[in-house]
Amino acid sequence: MKTRRLSLMAVLLAGCVSLVSAPVLANNGNGNGNGNGNKHGNHGNKPEKAEKGNAAKQGNSKNFGKPDRVERDISYDRARHLAVNYGLTGNKPLPPGIAKNLARGKPLPPGIAKKAVPASMLSELPYYPGYEWQMVGKDLVLIALSTALVTAVINNVFD
Repeated sequence: MKTRRLSLMAVLLAGCVSLVSAPVLANNGNGNGNGNGNKHGNHGNKPEKAEKGNAAKQGNSKNFGKPDRVERDISYDRARHLAVNYGLTGNKPLPPGIAKNLARGKPLPPGIAKKAVPASMLSELPYYPGYEWQMVGKDLVLIALSTALVTAVINNVFD
């Protein structure tokens, strides 16, 4: 009787474990395959269309997109307007040798004086996960956090 009850408990426990672990072990489909699917279903984080329309109505430029569209997401005029509104103008330019090395696709030059963009202005700039906006001399610079590479430079915003 005791062994029968023990074996029944073991079977029930095994059943519960398999039911609980099935969703954990299930394949969600992200990152698998060679990309030649039928173009249906969820293709990752693509809220740009819905949020971009809403963001334009609200005056907020958060798009949670990719930083390859920075030039379309924020213009010099918009960035300059924000800098003036938040009193962030009058920064000194970088020395010519360092300024020459501040370019898209290059790492930040060593020893460069950079400042974080204030939260008030940052809230009005486009948001890109894994990237951050920095004030470097007179320029507004988008930097990849993982590699410290310059992704975009908007020149003379803080002039």
